[in-house]
Amino acid sequence: MPDYPDTITTEWLFDADIELEPAEDIGAGPHGRRLVFIVRGGTFAGPRLRGGYRPGGGDWWLSLANGAGELDVRATLATEDGALILMTYRGVLDARPEVVRRATSGEDVSARDYYFRTTPRFETGDPRYAWLNTTVCVGTGWVGKDRVGYRVFAVR
Repeated sequence: MPDYPDTITTEWLFDADIELEPAEDIGAGPHGRRLVFIVRGGTFAGPRLRGGYRPGGGDWWLSLANGAGELDVRATLATEDGALILMTYRGVLDARPEVVRRATSGEDVSARDYYFRTTPRFETGDPRYAWLNTTVCVGTGWVGKDRVGYRVFAVR
């Protein structure tokens, strides 16, 4: 039997604040209702990397029959020292409709009032950030009016 680690630890990588265009409603299809949220811009900052989100990425959100939603995100991060990093992730946002309505209308709603988790992966050719190419991450998120944010952790 392999000698597995007894625990998994995490290391905080960064917090992100992402500005979004208003949702494009694709409509109800065979898998659920699809909304597309295009990234307008934003910032990320942590102890090992910081910078901004390039416009044009997005979330191809799928509303499920059970009321939860699946995230399917692609975004380009530009570090303040000139590196470009592709960030992709899947995730789940499960919240009561009333909580989502309040948050997306601009009301300050605690992220503890809903379940919002992601699994970011990164890709870059910049040797200064090559360690991200082989790092598994998890994140917790929050949602607001025309914006979303995350706290991202590396799994160690």
